[in-house]
Amino acid sequence: MTKADMVEKIYEKVGFSKKESAELVEAVFDIIKGTLEKGEKIKIAGFGNFVVKEKADRRGRNPQTGEEITITARKILTFKPSQVLKTAINSK
Repeated sequence: MTKADMVEKIYEKVGFSKKESAELVEAVFDIIKGTLEKGEKIKIAGFGNFVVKEKADRRGRNPQTGEEITITARKILTFKPSQVLKTAINSK
Protein backbone atom coordinates (compact mmCIF):
# COMPACT_ATOMS: atom_id res chain seq x y z
CA MET A 1 0.00 0.00 0.00
CA THR A 2 1.30 3.44 -0.90
CA LYS A 3 0.53 6.90 0.49
CA ALA A 4 -1.75 7.46 -2.50
CA ASP A 5 -3.66 4.28 -1.61
CA MET A 6 -4.05 5.53 1.97
CA VAL A 7 -5.34 8.88 0.74
CA GLU A 8 -7.87 7.06 -1.46
CA LYS A 9 -9.05 4.86 1.46
CA ILE A 10 -9.53 7.89 3.73
CA TYR A 11 -11.37 9.69 0.92
CA GLU A 12 -13.73 6.71 0.53
CA LYS A 13 -14.30 5.90 4.22
CA VAL A 14 -14.35 9.32 5.89
CA GLY A 15 -15.62 11.51 3.10
CA PHE A 16 -12.91 14.16 3.23
CA SER A 17 -11.86 15.67 -0.08
CA LYS A 18 -8.79 14.11 -1.69
CA LYS A 19 -6.77 17.21 -0.80
CA GLU A 20 -7.84 17.05 2.86
CA SER A 21 -7.15 13.32 2.92
CA ALA A 22 -3.65 13.86 1.50
CA GLU A 23 -2.96 16.59 4.07
CA LEU A 24 -4.14 14.28 6.87
CA VAL A 25 -1.89 11.42 5.75
CA GLU A 26 1.10 13.78 5.40
CA ALA A 27 0.43 15.28 8.84
CA VAL A 28 0.33 11.84 10.49
CA PHE A 29 3.58 10.78 8.80
CA ASP A 30 5.26 14.08 9.73
CA ILE A 31 4.29 13.59 13.38
CA ILE A 32 5.58 10.00 13.37
CA LYS A 33 8.81 11.01 11.64
CA GLY A 34 9.44 13.93 13.99
CA THR A 35 8.81 11.82 17.07
CA LEU A 36 11.18 9.07 15.90
CA GLU A 37 13.87 11.63 14.95
CA LYS A 38 13.83 12.82 18.58
CA GLY A 39 14.45 9.21 19.65
CA GLU A 40 11.04 8.85 21.26
CA LYS A 41 8.95 5.69 21.15
CA ILE A 42 5.58 5.51 19.37
CA LYS A 43 2.96 3.19 20.83
CA ILE A 44 -0.27 2.72 18.89
CA ALA A 45 -2.81 0.62 20.81
CA GLY A 46 -4.01 -2.37 18.83
CA PHE A 47 -1.26 -1.90 16.23
CA GLY A 48 2.23 -1.94 17.74
CA ASN A 49 5.33 -0.06 18.86
CA PHE A 50 7.96 1.79 16.86
CA VAL A 51 11.25 2.16 18.74
CA VAL A 52 14.58 3.73 17.74
CA LYS A 53 17.46 1.64 19.11
CA GLU A 54 21.19 2.35 19.26
CA LYS A 55 23.59 -0.19 17.79
CA ALA A 56 27.18 -0.03 19.02
CA ASP A 57 30.34 -0.30 16.93
CA ARG A 58 31.09 -3.88 15.97
CA ARG A 59 33.65 -5.83 14.04
CA GLY A 60 32.75 -7.10 10.63
CA ARG A 61 34.45 -8.57 7.65
CA ASN A 62 34.61 -7.43 4.02
CA PRO A 63 33.17 -10.46 2.18
CA GLN A 64 35.27 -9.80 -0.94
CA THR A 65 38.66 -9.46 0.72
CA GLY A 66 38.16 -11.07 4.13
CA GLU A 67 39.64 -7.92 5.71
CA GLU A 68 38.30 -7.04 9.17
CA ILE A 69 36.52 -3.70 9.36
CA THR A 70 34.69 -1.75 12.03
CA ILE A 71 30.99 -1.21 11.41
CA THR A 72 30.18 2.17 12.95
CA ALA A 73 27.51 2.80 15.55
CA ARG A 74 24.11 3.73 14.21
CA LYS A 75 20.44 4.00 15.08
CA ILE A 76 17.89 1.52 13.78
CA LEU A 77 14.11 1.56 13.73
CA THR A 78 12.28 -1.49 15.03
CA PHE A 79 8.60 -2.36 14.96
CA LYS A 80 6.94 -4.82 17.30
CA PRO A 81 3.33 -5.63 16.42
CA SER A 82 0.72 -5.81 19.17
CA GLN A 83 -0.92 -9.09 20.06
CA VAL A 84 -4.17 -7.78 18.53
CA LEU A 85 -2.43 -7.23 15.16
CA LYS A 86 -0.64 -10.60 15.33
CA THR A 87 -3.95 -12.33 16.00
CA ALA A 88 -5.69 -10.48 13.16
CA ILE A 89 -2.95 -11.39 10.69
CA ASN A 90 -2.80 -15.04 11.70
CA SER A 91 -6.56 -15.60 11.81
CA LYS A 92 -7.04 -14.93 8.09
